[in-house]
Amino acid sequence: MSSSDDFENYGAATRGVLAGRREEWTGTPGHPGAVVNPAVWRASTHLYPDMSALRAHPANEDGRFYYGRRGSPTQWGLSEALTQLEGNSAGTVLYPSGVAAIAGALLTVLRPGDVLLMTDNAYEPSRIMGRGLLKDFGIETRWFDPTDLASFEAACCERTRCVLLESPGSLTMEVQDVPAIAAAAKARGIVSVLDNTWASPLGFQGLRHGVDIVVMSLTKHVSGHSDCMMGSASAGPEWYRKLRLRSQGMGTVVSPDDAALMLRGLRTMKHRLEAETASALAIAQWLERRPEVARVLCPMLPGSPGHELWRRDFTGGCGLFSFVLKGGTSAARDALIDALKLFGIGYSWGGFESLATPVDPASIRTASQWPLKGMDAEDRFGVRLSIGLEDSTDLIADLERGLAAWAGASA
Repeated sequence: MSSSDDFENYGAATRGVLAGRREEWTGTPGHPGAVVNPAVWRASTHLYPDMSALRAHPANEDGRFYYGRRGSPTQWGLSEALTQLEGNSAGTVLYPSGVAAIAGALLTVLRPGDVLLMTDNAYEPSRIMGRGLLKDFGIETRWFDPTDLASFEAACCERTRCVLLESPGSLTMEVQDVPAIAAAAKARGIVSVLDNTWASPLGFQGLRHGVDIVVMSLTKHVSGHSDCMMGSASAGPEWYRKLRLRSQGMGTVVSPDDAALMLRGLRTMKHRLEAETASALAIAQWLERRPEVARVLCPMLPGSPGHELWRRDFTGGCGLFSFVLKGGTSAARDALIDALKLFGIGYSWGGFESLATPVDPASIRTASQWPLKGMDAEDRFGVRLSIGLEDSTDLIADLERGLAAWAGASA
């Protein structure tokens, strides 16, 4: 199905339904045994009919049986689906988590003595990787202001080999001018890697905006059900081949059972994202009017930081955003979160259920400040919301309960 000549002309929801469904993996429609998704192929050993077949078989070709670590139709179907959704991609490598995907991409590009530039709003595990794993390999990490192209350019040096972007940042939601940074990087021979988990390829296609490698935590939107973990990296021909070989050299593999869950989630991702985005925008607008709230950090919200870039470059959003309380204390914020009944307290996001966690980035910022520019110094206690599939009116009532608890604790 996914090989149709009309595929690129279909809408995102249709492409999400059709992607990665080759008949050689699902069976021919109408024939006995045909299924709509690739079946779950569990196997470590793939057998050959005779020695001549073993010797003649390509040892390292995409979509060919060889050994379980190289995959089966279940993993191949997911990889191909993600490749088809990510414009300009030659292929996609799967990893057991989003952090593993970031590590796999960076270790493909970087060598001892190189410098990595990392956006200052990066996911904290990425920052830890820069100070730990990469440092252990003799790679230096430097940070730059995510909203200042001059900060990126000033941080570049003759040893700079790679830049890691994240837009919007998963805590403070700054939107980066990805096309401008990618172009500036390319002009200097610097490889750009984008963590595109927030938007997914349905909301932003990084390769078409000039990025070299796009990584995602499939744990979030693609899964959508908070029941499995996985990551991916997609790239054009040069970097896809290198990503794949480095991944194979590290023995990276994902289970077919998890790949099947990801394929299941992928089919409905467009509709889930639309529902979560609509609810998130309604809740962000409500929070913006609340006297207890100093700033709503939601790129989809007109007037919010980064909205103009979001409107220029993105075709969709998601349910993740943050807001900053007007003064108060950490204990009062804890009271707010503890009072919530519909929002779970837990890490991750992008699932069907809503979540709330505290935002305290001051201790991890390096090249830029928190609170953000234009915010009062006392307005520093943030809350990150991941909006799920509950009714937005119920979530707003829950947040009203939380804000009342915050006010009581702040009195």
